[in-house]
Amino acid sequence: MKIALDAMGGDHAPIAQTQGAMRAVQEFQDIELTLIGDEAAIREHLTNDERISIIHTTEMIEDTDKPTHAVRRKKDASMVLAVREVKEGRADACISSGNTGALMTAGLLHVGRIKGVDRPALAPMLPTMDGKGFLLLDVGANMDAKPQHLLQHAMIGSTYMQLVKKVNRPRVGLLNVGAESGKGNELIKSTYHLLEEADLNFIGNVEARDLLDGVADVVVCDGFSGNIVLKTIEGTAASLFGLIKTELTKSVKNKLAAGVLKPSFRDIRAKMSYSEYGGAGLFGLKAPVIKAHGSSDAHAVFHAIRQAKLMVEQQVAALVKTELAKMPQFEEEKGE
Repeated sequence: MKIALDAMGGDHAPIAQTQGAMRAVQEFQDIELTLIGDEAAIREHLTNDERISIIHTTEMIEDTDKPTHAVRRKKDASMVLAVREVKEGRADACISSGNTGALMTAGLLHVGRIKGVDRPALAPMLPTMDGKGFLLLDVGANMDAKPQHLLQHAMIGSTYMQLVKKVNRPRVGLLNVGAESGKGNELIKSTYHLLEEADLNFIGNVEARDLLDGVADVVVCDGFSGNIVLKTIEGTAASLFGLIKTELTKSVKNKLAAGVLKPSFRDIRAKMSYSEYGGAGLFGLKAPVIKAHGSSDAHAVFHAIRQAKLMVEQQVAALVKTELAKMPQFEEEKGE
């Protein structure tokens, strides 16, 4: 299995990508990784190149670049080359911590959409109190969505959770400001009716405050709302752990208590940390394209590689394509 890794994107590139890659090849004996970026900068941190190759480029897409313009103009950018490795069959999946919009654009241009999917969704697994997690889509690939897009995302998410996560009849919820069916804007109200009629285990509207309690296995929303939810969860978790750390280091007594409780806090942090969940898959593309967090460290990059490996092993893209083709909504589109 071959995975291409954009080594120039993200806040801690290329150190995080290089260290994460070295850990991954030690952990997984059946993968080969291609790091794409400045070879000199990568080799500065590469102490073991077993099953790790490098494609040299110094061109990269900045966070401030306009996605479509950057992808078309910067053809030798590390992100674009990583996606092209997948397109041209030299890699089974690719990962980037760089510009989200550019990765989406590159994925659409070079990898392509599964037939019947209008807009792929950026979908991370997020933590829940019981440790099972839920799939949230979309979290930023499409800031403006139509009801049909959210219906497709619900179908994709349900298929993924059932076939890959082995959840029987995944519960699908629609993010809203209240649980009542009549609440929300026109997008939500129209989407609600589509989800009711679809062959899904639709449980109705769900509120943001209930997400971490595991109210649903799949939560659907537009990219604008989803990105706010994602950043709020991340920020709240970081602030909470910061507050706990401050309190536990205030006095000698607190420090002694912290020493006793340290293993428990470590378990809680692992359960609630985004880095344990890898990245967000661009669901709806013909091959796995993973968007890792912009601030990913080596630990998060390792888990993004693990996620990409799982998606390749489980043939997620092919399974989603096959399952969607069976659904009436997609059969109608094919016949048009």
